[in-house]
Amino acid sequence: MGESLEARARQHDVASPERLALMAACLDVATPDHLPPLWHWMLFADAAPGGALGGDGHRAQGGIVRLDPDLPRRMWAGGRVRFVAPVAAGEALTRETQVAAIRDREGRSGRLRFVTLRHCVFAGADLRIEEEQDLVYRPAASAAAGRPQPAPAAPVGAHRASLLPDTVLLFRFSALTFNAHRIHYDLPYATGVEKYPGLVVHGPLQAILMAAQVERASGGRIAHFAYRGVSPAFAGRVLDLEAWPDGAGGQLWQAQTRDPDGAICITAQAELGLAHTKAQL
Repeated sequence: MGESLEARARQHDVASPERLALMAACLDVATPDHLPPLWHWMLFADAAPGGALGGDGHRAQGGIVRLDPDLPRRMWAGGRVRFVAPVAAGEALTRETQVAAIRDREGRSGRLRFVTLRHCVFAGADLRIEEEQDLVYRPAASAAAGRPQPAPAAPVGAHRASLLPDTVLLFRFSALTFNAHRIHYDLPYATGVEKYPGLVVHGPLQAILMAAQVERASGGRIAHFAYRGVSPAFAGRVLDLEAWPDGAGGQLWQAQTRDPDGAICITAQAELGLAHTKAQL
């Protein structure tokens, strides 16, 4: 398969106030004094030189995951994140990454490879974030996938918000996360090569927005967040964010994004319970 389950990497970064201010500007929110859920995704960039990138903008050479030339397309599939303790603005962080699992399956477009990466983020010796990230590698696109059918409505009383993801938002988020995948900013590539009907809204961006929606609606802090990509969302089309409590007690929440056709794009499950920072008490 090429990858080794012993493959590991270590990176260092700082959750600087300047970086938090840039993400806050991108999302049009107030600058926080700690990392909101999933904002750590703008840290630990893969600083691959241009010569190491493939035609899609992703790394094609080197890195912790060795690529199969028959599976050149990489897609973000989902993952699970545990927030152990808050990360304050200005803290120096270390992320340790390991290839945790590799699975090959047959899909409608041919062979697929699912790779799970395990990340642990530390401030000094203290574990702050524990994460598993699922990636899928697939053959080169040959035709656009059919649009999914509309899904049932969210429960009555669900908390809803809407936004219109435009090309500026996609560009700024790609820049902040150092994500060069061309489906997010290169329209001729997205439509002509990968056969999408438009620029694709980042899955991580949707997950960040859903986590914020849960915390805003619940008034709590997320301790665990699991998310899964269902179908792509596209720039220039309104995206609805929906969140609602799952059962009694209010500690478990469901969330999803929905496109104008009623199709679900990303689903998520959140568990509340992370302690508040001093600034929030």
